[in-house]
Amino acid sequence: MKLIEYVLENYMFILEKTGEHVQLAGIAVLLACAVGVPIGFMITNNKKAASIVIGVANTIQTIPSLALFAFAMSIFGIGADNAIFALFLYALLPIIKNTLIGIRNVNPAIRESARGMGMSRSQIMFKVEVPLAISVIMGGVRIAAVTCIGIATIATLIGAGGLGQLIYQGIGMMNYEMIFAGAICSALLALFADFILGLVEKKLTSKGIVKEDLV
Repeated sequence: MKLIEYVLENYMFILEKTGEHVQLAGIAVLLACAVGVPIGFMITNNKKAASIVIGVANTIQTIPSLALFAFAMSIFGIGADNAIFALFLYALLPIIKNTLIGIRNVNPAIRESARGMGMSRSQIMFKVEVPLAISVIMGGVRIAAVTCIGIATIATLIGAGGLGQLIYQGIGMMNYEMIFAGAICSALLALFADFILGLVEKKLTSKGIVKEDLV
């Protein structure tokens, strides 16, 4: 009951921090998509480059969140830019990796058929490879989004705001209602983002591919 009372009394503040949280994670994931998907395509036919890129992305994932935020402070200082940069780096691995896997899993016979029909490389990419790999690529985007929403709670420590502010202020004030409000909103936000991206994935995935998977 105390949690409900706290939410009702502070819902505007909670909505404000939720908006900041969405902005941090959303911008980071969009930037990661804009960079990661093209990189995934470019390294598809180059095993050496793929190994290097995935290795670098894996290494970034092993860096503790606070350490990465601290490193970014030397470039962007304190604030949202720092957090977005760090979250962008964390989002790259699942997007690049899933793009690479999705394109590599396209049946070579389908590509050859497309070439035989006179399609150019760009036509094969956008009309054949992307439609066939979109569900795998979107899987990477969903992982990246959920990861960024979770890590973004730490961003408040560098002055970026977000739902983490509720959690850390609650810890400092021993206000459990504030802590739970921030934690629950963050978890619900991650579930909601995954649900929405799941709908987008279904919308973009060819019905023929879905039926084939069900067989």
